[in-house]
Amino acid sequence: MDTGKILTALRQRRPLIHHITNQVTISECANITLAAGGLPIMAHAVEEAAEMAAGADAVVLNIGTLTPAQIEAMLQAGRSANKLQRPLILDPVGVGTTSLRSASVKKLLAELQFSIIKGNAAEVAILAGGVAEIKGVEAIAVSADVVPLAAALARETGAVVAVTGEVDLVTDGQQLLEVHNGHHFMSRVVGTGCMTASVIACFAAVEANYLAAAAAGLAAINTAAELAAEEADGPALFKVKLFDQLSALSPAALTARQKITEGQLP
Repeated sequence: MDTGKILTALRQRRPLIHHITNQVTISECANITLAAGGLPIMAHAVEEAAEMAAGADAVVLNIGTLTPAQIEAMLQAGRSANKLQRPLILDPVGVGTTSLRSASVKKLLAELQFSIIKGNAAEVAILAGGVAEIKGVEAIAVSADVVPLAAALARETGAVVAVTGEVDLVTDGQQLLEVHNGHHFMSRVVGTGCMTASVIACFAAVEANYLAAAAAGLAAINTAAELAAEEADGPALFKVKLFDQLSALSPAALTARQKITEGQLP
């Protein structure tokens, strides 16, 4: 996979990424979008959600700090993205921890066609009908292998499913890609999962093969994490360096450092 070619297109086109996202990490998501090569807009008002999505190149819906009003804005933005065939990315943060989150994601999945669903192993397992333990928004345990659950979710929803973890997994239900880049500091900084969805959206805005786009986006932010960790001895400096390294990441460096392999679906 030529991830560098996708990154080149991203830097040339500078796609606009509309976020309805987590209030805890909204600044980080905006800045990581800029670092990747995109342009962020963080508009949550229901009165402008559809119009804003219509002008964007991709849309991210993140339920991290969910409210009923925000769900309506997400539906408006998602319908607009679907109508205009814009990439639509779902980050179901903490799904399964409360009835509001579970019901809201169920409604979003029922009414919208997502291009990519990005979650940790527990979130993906819960969406696929499996059993998992989440503490806050962090995955604690999954009762079964997440690969068949992710593949089943992809087939059920028609979306590419990206599962973040020690090894990231990407599947469309027919193929499986594994992304082996990354660093453990990612798990010590709040918001890296949300930022990952933003980077994936940037890549999806310029690459119509969403399996490739998701894998390339994961490889990009995780490669930046590896480089950032070389300059940091703790999570605070790592976070700063993550933005710097992604911004400086060249297409050639991404192609050379990517660790994307084909996996086997059961």
